[in-house]
Amino acid sequence: MLSGQTNVAGKGCLDRVLTEAEMAALIEQGLGPAPLDGQRVLILVPDHTRTIPLPLFFRLLLAHLRPRTSAVDVLVALGTHPPLNEAALLQLVGLTAEQKARDYAQVRLINHAWKDPGALATLGVIPAAEIAELSQGLLSQEVPVRLNRALLDYDHALICGPVFPHEVVGFSGGNKYFFPGIAGPDIIDFTHWLGALLTSYDIIGTADTPVRRVIDRAAAMLPCPRHAVCSVVTALGVQGLFVGSPEAAWRAAAALSAQVHIVWRDHPFRQVLAVLPRMYGELWVGAKGMYKTEPVVADGGEVILYAPHLREISVVHGHLIRQIGYHVRDYFVQQWDRFRELPWGVLAHSTHVRGIGSYVNGIERPRIQVTLATGLSEAECRAVNLGYRDPAGIDPAAWAGREAEGVLLVPHAGETLYRVTPGGERG
Repeated sequence: MLSGQTNVAGKGCLDRVLTEAEMAALIEQGLGPAPLDGQRVLILVPDHTRTIPLPLFFRLLLAHLRPRTSAVDVLVALGTHPPLNEAALLQLVGLTAEQKARDYAQVRLINHAWKDPGALATLGVIPAAEIAELSQGLLSQEVPVRLNRALLDYDHALICGPVFPHEVVGFSGGNKYFFPGIAGPDIIDFTHWLGALLTSYDIIGTADTPVRRVIDRAAAMLPCPRHAVCSVVTALGVQGLFVGSPEAAWRAAAALSAQVHIVWRDHPFRQVLAVLPRMYGELWVGAKGMYKTEPVVADGGEVILYAPHLREISVVHGHLIRQIGYHVRDYFVQQWDRFRELPWGVLAHSTHVRGIGSYVNGIERPRIQVTLATGLSEAECRAVNLGYRDPAGIDPAAWAGREAEGVLLVPHAGETLYRVTPGGERG
């Protein structure tokens, strides 16, 4: 079926996955009318911390684009994630070095460099008055719109990425691949702190959010036409694909994601064991296991992030996180003069990991306990204000089937959002 979104070629299924032929047809239908003939096209893709059969999409997109375009290159929308080495770039798109040299020699695979001023170009500024309106009055300041200057060398930008519930923007995907995907630090920090002020608890799994409005406003400044191939991926495979403008394709994908990526429970749980997949090699991304389960944890309850393989807080930001620790939002808001000069994106991450809570008269009271059962030592966990459990003492299989006891096991945590059914008590 076609999606209900105007000018979007799309199909979404609740009980099956799309075939490769169906996906190829949707790409043909969605991109066929686009003015791509003879154009230079830059494809924006996620890194390995997002579930998507990217080698398949790479092959399908290149099969469609190369006969029509003068050049096609790929830019990994890393945000502030670490850059990928050559082997990892090849693995991301499913190529060996020999295949790349033989079949795709002209296709460049590029890392985003968010911290290199020479790699960025300024498109303009969102005025403070407009920011105040977009943010519902939470913030009022000019926001420079900077992104990877490589985009300026292309005639057309094409986003290819999955859509999931997201802690900062509500649902990932769409124009998020520009901001923060290939953006400069100004707007990355701003949008993440705006999300922190709103709290992940309130906006995760919500399509229309102030952060999304800021991102879409910034994307309107891009000098080239934009299209998006937005996928909805579950453990089964690709259950939905929507091709069109970034805004319309994303909205259609988010509507399907809300149906397949949100699990409703009748009551909260006193304890949740979130088992993180190996694609999360650091807490910076592995904390998604917390964001996606926080809403279903009862007041005073505990979420345990289980990942024996995880041995790093953050390759890029770890030194700052160790400096400030993990705290609830109001810990920073009520001591703003102390923290305002630190990167706001790091402050936002801190509040998302610690969850909602209060800070009154110098006393911090998080709503729930966050415990790590990872490769990080007890000393490391305590130093950043998180709990610790020895992962060797946990057998995830023993946590299954205990929901009647108030215990929930979440395998492959990080992409499925758990919520309590409206009317159910929070605990």
